[in-house]
Amino acid sequence: MKEKELEDHYRSIISHLGEDPAREGLQKTPERVAKAMKFLTNGYQINPDDLINQAIFHEEYSEMVIVKDIDVYSMCEHHMLPFFGKAHVAYIPDGKIVGLSKIPRVIDAYSRRLQVQERLTIEIRDCIQRTLEPKGVAVVVECCHMCMSMRGVQKQNSVTTTSAFTGLFLKNDSTRKEFINLVQAKLH
Repeated sequence: MKEKELEDHYRSIISHLGEDPAREGLQKTPERVAKAMKFLTNGYQINPDDLINQAIFHEEYSEMVIVKDIDVYSMCEHHMLPFFGKAHVAYIPDGKIVGLSKIPRVIDAYSRRLQVQERLTIEIRDCIQRTLEPKGVAVVVECCHMCMSMRGVQKQNSVTTTSAFTGLFLKNDSTRKEFINLVQAKLH
């Protein structure tokens, strides 16, 4: 859909809400919202597998690699309200590593779509597993959902945590516990 069409739809929405889209404060709102929505959903234009495949390196490193406290911003597909928080990702290489910046880029590619946190967590896990073929992947996502804070049950301090594991993280309790402990630790 073209940006101008989005603007027209938002102008109509403003009008249907009982506001005057020609009012000074709202005149440019349809344009601003259309641009914002294009940005907030630009993940549909990105192939996360391609992001990782651009930066795979062959290394014999075989210990856990963790990238934690990665900012997550997404839009709930049920209410089109934001949810935001942190993602923590680990993998155990099996002859291949990835440039570390690619993991947050994969998270952005999936989170900048209309989403549910559960699917987002699995998509991140599956992308890393599929492209790197590591011995295991662990993903934990912790988010606050505006659809729970601003409307509905209105629980402002609630946090939703989701997790997804493959390989050694799934089969080995001590590996999974090491990941959780390292995510919780303040080492820096």
